Amino acid sequence: QVQLVESGGGSVQAGGSLRLSCAASSSTYAIRHMAWFRQALGKEREGVAVILNDGITTYADSVKGRFTVSKDNAKKTLYLQMNNLKPEDTAKYYCAAEPSLTIFSWRRLHPEEYGNWGQGTQVTVSS
Repeated sequence: QVQLVESGGGSVQAGGSLRLSCAASSSTYAIRHMAWFRQALGKEREGVAVILNDGITTYADSVKGRFTVSKDNAKKTLYLQMNNLKPEDTAKYYCAAEPSLTIFSWRRLHPEEYGNWGQGTQVTVSS
């Protein structure tokens, strides 16, 4: 079990940037999959970005070229740098981790594959 705590959300105008952080209770080097998901009001939770313990990343098409996922193993922290934000990026953003099980590549952005979740941080983008 991994405890996750997100921070860094807030309100920003379209075109602006935010960086989300997710502090983990255990070494991020050892966690096989770490991911960011988001859930807008009235919508299903959707995958945003995933990073594997070997550094391989996967992004949702809607954020490619704008968002960057990274982690600092020494600080046990996952990041999501979000640039050129759009109103449709407004959502609650969640950090998730799957420490040991293998997730097939086509399933890595599916929330059902992850057993450890943070409480979320709100991002609001105004036009």
